[in-house]
Amino acid sequence: MENPKVQMWLRLVLSFIVIAVVIFLSAGTLNYWQAWVYLCVGAASSIPLTLYITNDPILLENRRKAGPAAEQRPFQKMIVLSLALPGIAAFIVPGLDRRFGWSRMPAWLSLAGGLLILLSMWMVYRVFKENSFASATVEIGKDQRVISSGPYAIVRNPMYSSAAMYLIGLSLALGSYWGLVPSVLTIVGLIVRLLDEEKFLGENLPGYTDYCAKVRSHLIPGVF
Repeated sequence: MENPKVQMWLRLVLSFIVIAVVIFLSAGTLNYWQAWVYLCVGAASSIPLTLYITNDPILLENRRKAGPAAEQRPFQKMIVLSLALPGIAAFIVPGLDRRFGWSRMPAWLSLAGGLLILLSMWMVYRVFKENSFASATVEIGKDQRVISSGPYAIVRNPMYSSAAMYLIGLSLALGSYWGLVPSVLTIVGLIVRLLDEEKFLGENLPGYTDYCAKVRSHLIPGVF
């Protein structure tokens, strides 16, 4: 049986290789400084996060299962599959934007997008530190309990908040206003996913309904 730690590191390396190929092929050039900055920022923030995951056995087990095949419920399988298209387009559209010159984004805004990505990855770290049961799939693990401290004291779904911030930061970092379209569509899909997940947890995780009564915000504090 393959070592799950090795699997996690291989997944990280392969994902960045695929992302780089997709972006630069879409752009039709390697002369795309925003893409190079994004890849450096993404790698620099992902490496310590992956190191943290591989040193937490429970978290590692919960994070290594991902994708529609890993989902146990048909509705979640459908959501994850439907997220694939806008998720991939979030990397392709900025490359096409660079090739055809659809956007004229100032450099400072692209750099701000990089900072958003760093902030989102820090938020993911805070989630993982607080909750080893932060699964990549919608399920309830053995001995799982309701977490109401740290970022969970602010919003019910801080992982999704981090993902939304990352997606917005991605488009900005790659210098593409048009890239915001697939990013926002992906965020809409994540909202559908989290609402169904909350319903599932409310029905199956003791104490979750009481937690929701205390923490009202799903994704953005005081907004939604």
